[in-house]
Amino acid sequence: MEDVILRTEDLQTHYFEKNAAVKAVNDVSLSLRRGTTLGITGESGCGKTTVALSILRLVPHPGRIVNGRIFFEDREITDMGAEELRRLRGREISMIFQDPVSGLNPTLTVGTQVEEIITSHLSVPKREARQMTMEVLHQVGLPHPERLAEQYPFHLSGGMCQRVMIAIATVLNPRVIIADEPTAALDVTIQAAILEELERLKRDNGVSIILISHDLGIIAQMADEVAVMYAGSIVENGSVEEVFERPRHPYTWALLSTRPRIDGHKGPLRTIRGAPPDLGALPDECPFLPRCQKAINRCRQEPAPALKELSPGHWAACFNPVDQASLD
Repeated sequence: MEDVILRTEDLQTHYFEKNAAVKAVNDVSLSLRRGTTLGITGESGCGKTTVALSILRLVPHPGRIVNGRIFFEDREITDMGAEELRRLRGREISMIFQDPVSGLNPTLTVGTQVEEIITSHLSVPKREARQMTMEVLHQVGLPHPERLAEQYPFHLSGGMCQRVMIAIATVLNPRVIIADEPTAALDVTIQAAILEELERLKRDNGVSIILISHDLGIIAQMADEVAVMYAGSIVENGSVEEVFERPRHPYTWALLSTRPRIDGHKGPLRTIRGAPPDLGALPDECPFLPRCQKAINRCRQEPAPALKELSPGHWAACFNPVDQASLD
C-alpha cells in the first residue's frame, strides 16, 4: 500500500429523509495511487459525487457518512477534527466542483477568491499572495491575469470560470485533486483545454487525480484505473485498458455498448432498458437484476454479490460475469 495516497474502506453515505434513508454510497472501497488518475464513472445519480464529497467530509445535510473509513496517506480523515480538516482541504486535497459558475462567489472578484485560499493556509504578505494569484491564473491559461483578477465571475465564460476553479484548487500545490465532471456543459474545444491542464498538473507536479465523469471517452483518455458505479456501489474496477476492452460486469458491458460508433455501424443508438433502482428502497438482490441480460437463478435467490477478483487487478461484482465481451 506504499504507493496508495488516498483510499476508502467500506464507505457508506446516506441521505436521511422522513420515511427512508437514501443509500447514495454503499460499501465503496477505492484506492488512488500516487501520480495516477482514478476515473469514477456511471449513470447520473449512481453516487459518484457523493463519494467525492464524503472524502472531504462535505456531504450536505441531511446526508452523513454512516460507516467506513477514509485515509489520506496514514491519516484517517473520518476521525479528523474541524481544524485539521480545514488544513487538509485546499492544502493537500482540493476539489474542482461540477458547476464552476455557481462554485464561485458572485460578489467577490476573481483575484480576491484566489487570494483567500492562499491567505487562509499560508502566512504570507498580501503582495506575495497577489503575486501567487497572478502566477497561477497565468499557469491555467487565462489571458491578462492582472485585468482578469479584477473581474467578477459573471463577467467570464463557463470555460474561464472552470479555469479559475482549477487555479483555486491548485494554487497551493495539493497532492490530490478531485475533479467532479470538470468539463460538463463546456464545448469540446474548451473541454480539451481543461483536460490538458489536468494532465499537465499530473505530469509536472506529480498530482494524483480522482476524475468523476459519465463520459466514457474522457475516462478512457485520462484515467489509469477506473471504478464503475451503479446504484451506490462499485460493480467493476481495474485498469482502464482491462475494463474497457474486456468488461466483465453486464452493466459495464451495457454501458460501453451505448457509445456512438465511428466505424460504419448504422442504426439507432443502443440504450440500457429500464431505469436504475430507487436508492431509498434498494433490493436485497443485485440492483441491476431487472435490467440485466445475463441474470441467472442465483441472481434472484441470493443477496447482491461482493466484488471478486476475476483476473489480476480486475474485479467485478457478478455471479455470471461476461466471458467474451463483444461490443459490435
